[in-house]
Amino acid sequence: NNQEKEFYQRHLMLEGFGVEAQQKLKAASVLVVGAGGLGCPALQYLASAGVGRIGIIDNDVIEISNLQRQFLYLSTDVGKSKSECAAKRLSQHNPNIQVEPHTERLSQQNITEIFKMYDVIIDGSDNFETRYLVNDACVILGKPLVFGAIFKFSGQLSVFNFENENTHPPGN
Repeated sequence: NNQEKEFYQRHLMLEGFGVEAQQKLKAASVLVVGAGGLGCPALQYLASAGVGRIGIIDNDVIEISNLQRQFLYLSTDVGKSKSECAAKRLSQHNPNIQVEPHTERLSQQNITEIFKMYDVIIDGSDNFETRYLVNDACVILGKPLVFGAIFKFSGQLSVFNFENENTHPPGN
């Protein structure tokens, strides 16, 4: 629509991008695991780019110490759900997308059902238990995984299964 054309005009002007690529973004779905220091900027850019459906899974609440680096949150959000506040902010920023907060803790019991709903998984979690769980589920389900990690002044970024080739399909 005209509102979307205006919102995404910088993308649409890019040589080799255009309307077709923007429509692919609109049709895509991404789940971000963790709405903290890594998840916040990833979420902001996904929403700004126009990814059509964005899921956020984080069972944590906002603390005052988060505000300095997790810029989706305001001081009035302290004590509230990270995933719900992030979803509200992103929807306000880009009304052309759908944002789905998941406030439960990611576990073996719910991970498959949640991951099945999304095309790509971004892991910005901050603990090894969750990272292993996310990796295992992505391998089993054949989902592309974008993995980010930060420690002090160093960071890592890796992309796994970016061509969506499930090398270990269930039952084989």
